[in-house]
Amino acid sequence: MIRAWTRAAITVAALALPATAEAATGARSAVNLPAVVTFALFIAITLGITWWAARRTRTTADFYSAGGGITGRQNGLAIAGDYMSAASFLGISALIFADGYDGLIYSTGFLVGWPIILFLLAERLRNLGRYTFADAAAFRFGQAPVRLSSTFSSLTVILFYLIAQMVGAGQLIQLLFGIPYMYAVGSVGLAMTIYVLFGGMIATTWVQIIKAVLLLGCATFMTLAVLYHVGFSFDALFAQAVAVKASLAGQAGADEATAAQSALSILAPGGFIKDPASAVSLGMALMFGTAGLPHILMRFFTVPDAKTARTSVLWATGWIGYFYLLTFVIGFGAIILVGANPAFFDPATGKMLGGNNMAAIHLAEAVGGDIFMGFVSAVAFATILAVVSGLTLAGASTISHDLYASVLRKGNPDPVAELRLSRLTVLALAILAVVLGIVFEKQNVAFMVSLAFAVAASSNFPALLLSMLWKDCTTRGVAWGSAIGALSAVVLTILSPTIWVAQLGAAEPIFPLASPTLISMPLGFLAIWIISALDRSARAERDRAGYVAQRVRSETGIGASKASEH
Repeated sequence: MIRAWTRAAITVAALALPATAEAATGARSAVNLPAVVTFALFIAITLGITWWAARRTRTTADFYSAGGGITGRQNGLAIAGDYMSAASFLGISALIFADGYDGLIYSTGFLVGWPIILFLLAERLRNLGRYTFADAAAFRFGQAPVRLSSTFSSLTVILFYLIAQMVGAGQLIQLLFGIPYMYAVGSVGLAMTIYVLFGGMIATTWVQIIKAVLLLGCATFMTLAVLYHVGFSFDALFAQAVAVKASLAGQAGADEATAAQSALSILAPGGFIKDPASAVSLGMALMFGTAGLPHILMRFFTVPDAKTARTSVLWATGWIGYFYLLTFVIGFGAIILVGANPAFFDPATGKMLGGNNMAAIHLAEAVGGDIFMGFVSAVAFATILAVVSGLTLAGASTISHDLYASVLRKGNPDPVAELRLSRLTVLALAILAVVLGIVFEKQNVAFMVSLAFAVAASSNFPALLLSMLWKDCTTRGVAWGSAIGALSAVVLTILSPTIWVAQLGAAEPIFPLASPTLISMPLGFLAIWIISALDRSARAERDRAGYVAQRVRSETGIGASKASEH
């Protein structure tokens, strides 16, 4: 096993060699040596963690939930590390760099979903489930329909989310090492496969904890450096950002009045999100989608009890809230220190080296030089690696636990076969993630994540909330309602400007909103309510009768430490 890791590490290093630097479009010809050294050091440390974790990963419980032995503070940091993704660090700062104020809707939306998890879901989820959120959603219902529906919605969410992470990772490694984008994405897919395949949830948890600490430290330093540059004055921060935008607009040929008006737009809504309906729809996706993300909900099963699950959310909310405050300053700082510096742009095309998603990385170089840029690049890679590891593990558990163990084997699986299937799923998801990362190379990573949130808000969140809190909810209602919510979100996303126009080249979108949540989430709730209310089957009567037992267990935790009885 150690030899396998050694070969994999050598392969990762080989992919990072600068021999093909001149073939990388938009990348610098010179490789950042401090960045390479820092990156290699991080890889070595995390491979060591994986080796340590693999020796402790012997059962399915170890692989899925780290044996339930993570403390509240550790899990809070791990959740923060899992949640503060490439979309947060790279994507939001890129949006603020490009559009200013509108980037705040992402920072705010990503944060405000956590009170919902704290007050409505965390303890109930831990008391009802074992490894995945479908354990709780299917607690009193027929297992096969609910878990099949949750498998479809969860895999859809995971794949959308993986696309964003792989795009961010590919652009980062391409910029850092000067290798073609395709090989950059492939190297990330290889690394995440090693960590999850051998280390499971234990390795994933500690990679996420280390990444959270490093990312918070880097973001704090960058924020202080930007504020120092403007004399710790927010007025000066905004004024200088507007001045830079006006200068750039003037250089592009705009007259003085037009340039000034264009620059001032970064301090008002409407740059990226053009109408109120789109803003509301996107806000709903980010707020309610958080409570339906499979890889986040899965983390509540890594702690020993419901009280620790609640403590985890408190810690996670604090760290996540602090981080999103920093991204706002980082984005405007990038306008000032990166936007006005031609060294960060390709002289032939005028576009930012590595694309706008690299605004925060260039800012790191502007405030701390090559050494700090190397450190931040390694941390950004750790950010992506931690998230894709969590996503891959969630996808593997969905296939092996929800589909194989609970549906095909009816709750009596062969543990060895289940663990083997989990690892095979990890390999399949890694390959798919690399392919999709290449296909969606040009998409903004924050926006791609918002599509994952839209599906989660339209399917997983309604199913989980109503199954736990509404006594008249039935198997048919949850299964069909969740599927309808997920399918409508996917179809409307395909018909939206993001896919229909930007990817497929159509002149006009069929569905006008970029985010479908304003339609698809109410549709998911409505479908569950109508189908459950009309359901008069014998199964529905048992579902309704089982609500009291479910309520007692979800509120008290009695029996939560035992294996599920269904």
